[in-house]
Amino acid sequence: MPDAPVRVLLADDEPLVRSGLRLILDAEPDLEVVGEAGDGAQAVELTRSLRPDVVCMDVRMPGVDGLRATELVLRLPEPPRVLVVTTFEHDGYVLDALTAGASGFLLKRARADEMVQAVRTVAVGQSLLYPQALRDLVRTRPRAASGAPALTPREREVLALVAQGMTNAEIATALVVGVETVRTHVASVLAKLQARDRTQAVVLGYRAGLVEL
Repeated sequence: MPDAPVRVLLADDEPLVRSGLRLILDAEPDLEVVGEAGDGAQAVELTRSLRPDVVCMDVRMPGVDGLRATELVLRLPEPPRVLVVTTFEHDGYVLDALTAGASGFLLKRARADEMVQAVRTVAVGQSLLYPQALRDLVRTRPRAASGAPALTPREREVLALVAQGMTNAEIATALVVGVETVRTHVASVLAKLQARDRTQAVVLGYRAGLVEL
């Protein structure tokens, strides 16, 4: 019996954008658009009622914007993954959404296959990391003055490699340790930073000065 398709909610105040994304995602047998929201408040309401696996969230919407909607969606029981879909790659709202726990972001000018792969990536719990784009975003904000959690030298090393977009297996090869050891370090870093995933850990690490820009 085939696996159930990934259920996707689209949140964007532009109907034409929603229609285009629906056409792209519904053409894939493993993806299903289950609803559309025209603003952040509706996105939260539909997430609660439809229980999608992934929310594709615009950040600039009238009323409740995508940032606040992301915060509210991620507070729900068994929250979905949030993929920010934005027009501007240096939009400060994107950094705020990632800090709030969004799993990654994609530009609206991305190719159709990139959009499909991005949804699949976050749906399985992986983060969508674009190291250079994240660094550029973080440079737009001052770093935290103090209060950085204490990471061990090895944890800082692992976080720096995560920030480069490496997988656990790649980090294990680079550090000549086992994958399970890397998983343990990553879990410890997430716990100390109080991050829900690798993307949020990298953003918080940059802002706290734990990762060099």
